[in-house]
Amino acid sequence: MQEVFMITKDMTVLEVLEMDDKYEDIFAKHLLSCAGCPGAQMETLEQAAEGHGIELEKLLADLNGAE
Repeated sequence: MQEVFMITKDMTVLEVLEMDDKYEDIFAKHLLSCAGCPGAQMETLEQAAEGHGIELEKLLADLNGAE
């Protein structure tokens, strides 16, 4: 059985961006221009969502549903 990898709220923005370029578009869809942001190295997805008024569950669903 293949293990399913999930992006979680505790991952940093940079960790997600480094996994695949497709995630940059998803951040942009949520009005997060994270690629050039110095905070991307330290901010978790939860912190980024909270700081920018983004609904965390929707962001995670989009990131985990990306193909």
